[in-house]
Amino acid sequence: MSTVVLETMALSKVYGRRPVVDAINIAAHEGEVFGFLGPNGAGKTTTLGMALGLIHPTSGAVQVLGEWVTPGNTRVLRQVGALVGAPALVPHLTARENLDLMARLSPGVDRRRIADVLDQVGLFEAAGRKVGAFSTGMKQRVGLALALLNRPRFLILDEPTNGLDPAGMREIRQLIRALVAEGTSVLLSSHLLNEVQQVCDRIAVLNRGQVVAQGRVEDLLRSQRSGVRLRVPALDPAIDVLRALPGVHAISIEDGQLLVSGVDNQAVLQHLLHNGIIPTELTAQTGDLESLFMSVTA
Repeated sequence: MSTVVLETMALSKVYGRRPVVDAINIAAHEGEVFGFLGPNGAGKTTTLGMALGLIHPTSGAVQVLGEWVTPGNTRVLRQVGALVGAPALVPHLTARENLDLMARLSPGVDRRRIADVLDQVGLFEAAGRKVGAFSTGMKQRVGLALALLNRPRFLILDEPTNGLDPAGMREIRQLIRALVAEGTSVLLSSHLLNEVQQVCDRIAVLNRGQVVAQGRVEDLLRSQRSGVRLRVPALDPAIDVLRALPGVHAISIEDGQLLVSGVDNQAVLQHLLHNGIIPTELTAQTGDLESLFMSVTA
């Protein structure tokens, strides 16, 4: 059984009377890319803040690499690299100088590693340029290089491809898989569901502070392979009828159409006709991460 590199136990954070994170239990394992998904405001950033010792939990606990983490106990985070939000860079310094500054401030970091990480993230030729003139995507690359300086056992990445073009996104995906092959475990938080589907082994989906799906990507998608997209004369009566159909996992509305998961198109059609509803359009839907995401967060 693989080692757990990040585990939350009934982890909660309440601001005022509003639970931003509500007793969540997630586990990221060694040697995998763990996707952390959810719509804006779902509680992902707050969860990562507690995992990095930046935010006090209201209740529950979080372990990283087998050690408890709180704002007063962050020793284990020396083995963790993180890119969360926009990287904190000194604009009048070059990319190499920013990395050198971080290396000087970080115990145990070998400054000779700077050239290696600049090459890893595709910035070796631009290392002598001031980061204040960099594009958003290039600044993200510098932030990723900073996160890799300490040869982390566990890497936390929040939207690492922000600002990158498709070629840059592909390079970062390849880099993530290469890091995992070399022994680094990765948590990836991203809104780009196609990217997550390509690179992640397991995922957890957060919605309104609660975990609404968690598991291996292939297993979760398997549950989505039976699904139907349909257009009907009236949405509400069709939704009421379909809720009574055995096997229906979720019903959502997108662009005026119904998305029904868990059943095939023949079962949906027969059930609607039996109840006097004639769909004007009906197509079978193949399972993908976007369909899963929409069904569990609708």
